Amino acid sequence: MKKALKIAVSVISWIILILALIVTILTFTADRSSGVPSLFGFIPMTVESDSMAPTFSQNDLIMVREIDDVNALQKDDVITFWTIIDGKKVKNTHRIIEVKNVYGNVSFVTKGDNVDVRDSLEVYPVDIIGKWTGFRLGGFGSVMNFLRTQMGFCICVIIPLVLFFLFELYKLIVVIVEIKRPAAKEIDEEEIKKRAIEEYIAEQKKLAEANANSADGKSDKTAENAADSEEAGKPDDKKDD
Repeated sequence: MKKALKIAVSVISWIILILALIVTILTFTADRSSGVPSLFGFIPMTVESDSMAPTFSQNDLIMVREIDDVNALQKDDVITFWTIIDGKKVKNTHRIIEVKNVYGNVSFVTKGDNVDVRDSLEVYPVDIIGKWTGFRLGGFGSVMNFLRTQMGFCICVIIPLVLFFLFELYKLIVVIVEIKRPAAKEIDEEEIKKRAIEEYIAEQKKLAEANANSADGKSDKTAENAADSEEAGKPDDKKDD
C-alpha cells in the first residue's frame, strides 16, 4: 500500500512539473509572438465568444496549428486570424466560406457558425495565425487564461515546482538514510559477535581456572591423606620401651 502511494505521488508530481513547464514555455513564447503562444507549432487558444457554437463555445480551449502554405486552405476550414473589431486588433476563429484568388492574391471570406452574416473584413495570408486541428476542451480556456496571469503563474507553476523539488529532496534523503542504515546494522552485528566471542573466551578461561584450582585442591588433600597414613604406620617408640 505504501509503495503504491509513493508511486502515485511521484506520478502526480511529474505530471504537475510537466504541466508547469508547458505553461512556462507557452507564457514566454506568447511574449515573443505578439501574444500568441506556440509549442512546436501548436497554439492553444481560448474561445472568447459563442460565434462558433455549437462547434465550440466561449471559454473552451481549442488547439490551432501553424500552417506553412496558406494556399492549402480550403472552404469549410476553421482558421484563427488577426482582425479589427470595434477599432481593436484582436484574434478571431471563424470558418472559411469562400476562397478568393485575384491575380494570384489569395484572400478568405469567413463567418461564425452561430452568426448569420459573414465577417466584414476579408482575411489575408499575413493575418492568419493557424488552422483549427479539431481539438476542443470544454471550459478549459478560462483555466489557461488564469495560468497566464501573475497570480495564476505563481499558484500553478512556481508553488508546484517548489513542492516538487522539496519532495524529490525528501526522497533523496530517505534513500541516503536507507543506504546508511544496513551498514550501521552490520557494524552492530559485528560488535555483538565480537563481544559474544570475548565473553565466551572469558568464561572458558574462568572455567579452566576453576578446574585447575579444583585439581590443585584434590592433589593437596591426597598428599595430606598420604602423610597422615604414613604417620599412622610409624611404630610407637614409647610403647617399645
